[in-house]
Amino acid sequence: MTASKDNAARKQAVRDKLMSLEEAELAAAIAHYESYLGESRLDDRESHDKDDIADARENADLAAAFDHPVHAHHAKIDAIENADFSLTDTVRPGAVVSFNDKHFVVIVSTSKFDCEGETYMGISTQSPIYKAMEGLKAGESFTFNGREITLDEVL
Repeated sequence: MTASKDNAARKQAVRDKLMSLEEAELAAAIAHYESYLGESRLDDRESHDKDDIADARENADLAAAFDHPVHAHHAKIDAIENADFSLTDTVRPGAVVSFNDKHFVVIVSTSKFDCEGETYMGISTQSPIYKAMEGLKAGESFTFNGREITLDEVL
């Protein structure tokens, strides 16, 4: 396989891994939301004591707290689905960038994840580090937190 095909396959693997992680996070957030929402409903008895009502209200509040992560993960999945993950030579949404032996995917913020023997982390297009390197190419440098960083690779 040529380097270009290898890099395209690598980017697709990273995108697929990123999507599967966000889908798993979304499923967990939905499960938490639905669990607390179900426990917030009072049963069909005619009367309920104060403890029943307080428990139901607490569970409704917890369900509401899990509503935000559900929406956040939906938004991340939407961003991943709609991003252009084709090969690129400039830092933009959908790019994979490497510097200082670290690998990043520019699209949404994530925790670290492993893909094909490398560790990656997603960075948001709203993050200061993305804004510092946006539009740059491999070999070019940017300053972040007072340090000059050179991009080793941009795919």
